[in-house]
Amino acid sequence: MTDLWREQADKLFKDIEAISRDSHEGITRETYGRGESEAISYLADFALTHDLVVEYDRAGNVIFKRKSDNGNAAFWYGSHLDSVPQGGNYDGLAGVIAGLLCLCRLDREKIETTHSVRVLGLRGEESAWYGKSYIGSRAVVGTLNAQDLRLKNRFSKRTLGEAMQAVGADTDAICRQEWLIDKSQFAGYLEVHIEQAESLERMGQALGIVPGIRGNLRHNLIRCLGEDGHSGAVAREDRHDSVFAVSELVARIDNRWSEYVAGGKDLVVTVGTLGTNAAHHAVSRIPGEVSFSLEMRSLHQSTLDEFYEVALAEVKAIENERKVRFEFDKRIDTAPAAMHEPWVETFIQQARQQGHQGVRTPSGAGHDAAVFANAGIPSAMIFIRNQHGSHNPNEAMALDDFLAASEVLYFSTLELTS
Repeated sequence: MTDLWREQADKLFKDIEAISRDSHEGITRETYGRGESEAISYLADFALTHDLVVEYDRAGNVIFKRKSDNGNAAFWYGSHLDSVPQGGNYDGLAGVIAGLLCLCRLDREKIETTHSVRVLGLRGEESAWYGKSYIGSRAVVGTLNAQDLRLKNRFSKRTLGEAMQAVGADTDAICRQEWLIDKSQFAGYLEVHIEQAESLERMGQALGIVPGIRGNLRHNLIRCLGEDGHSGAVAREDRHDSVFAVSELVARIDNRWSEYVAGGKDLVVTVGTLGTNAAHHAVSRIPGEVSFSLEMRSLHQSTLDEFYEVALAEVKAIENERKVRFEFDKRIDTAPAAMHEPWVETFIQQARQQGHQGVRTPSGAGHDAAVFANAGIPSAMIFIRNQHGSHNPNEAMALDDFLAASEVLYFSTLELTS
């Protein structure tokens, strides 16, 4: 670890936090929006001052590489540069900065590698803006489509296609689902990321090595449609109460989830949004409509598919019992992803050589690494301890932990490309 690394990392994190600061709290780097673009511009300036080459792919993602890059297949460091609204500074950004500092070090020390090494700063990993995650990486591997480009930003209401065109993306190629960076250019993908839970914190470990990433299955919008009525005049047996119906559904799903966990199955279930129609709010009114989201995550696709059928069976039962109707928007699936086991072992051994346990830490949250792994590109991840979870302003990654993960990434790169 060098003093230069520490100084550069500290300055990069502080400067990007300053330009991303939200007027209310935390930081905001909107997917294909201002904060994300300003972070990219700042990092591009940093790279150019350190004699690196800066390019952009046809989805607007930023690429950093050495002038000595021979154009052949490369190991790619990567992560994302957007954030949730009023989130923390390290989610995604830590991986891009770690990769960029490693690339600078390789160049400064004139290290020759069998494969080129590049950094990919990805746009649009967070689903908070358009209801779809991994936009930049999906575009790279040709799994974004024309329908996705019609998704609307939940705040500005402009379409994803419009936002991507504004930064110069080739939406025609995206609609054709072309690989925007040729697959032959990928020898592998390596990502550093903060852990978005607190298991490493509880274990007292600065970093962990990710063996796999949970897939998810979600509906962003489910509507329960009943019938408005007078709270005092309608008897229980005559009601079509959407609030009671949804409440019962959530309770039933929670009970079934508990059974799955007790049976040793990997599964988490979340209802992240839930509300009645604000225009109809009244203490004396039986709510006729409730909207909510439903998300399931697991390391195993079979568990996701099985539990989804369990949830649908409960929906049908409640429709019959409560005399309501449920309407679902499009189901969105992201497959679980296994990391490349030989590289997982390389990360573990390098971590142990530096005095860490190299503990295996499965990822409950999704990451761009899952997109590349499921596209057939060998991928591996390092987690950094994070004291206060993620997707909130209180992310608290220690700089020493970041530097430890960066060292493991650097020396693992030397081993993999020797």
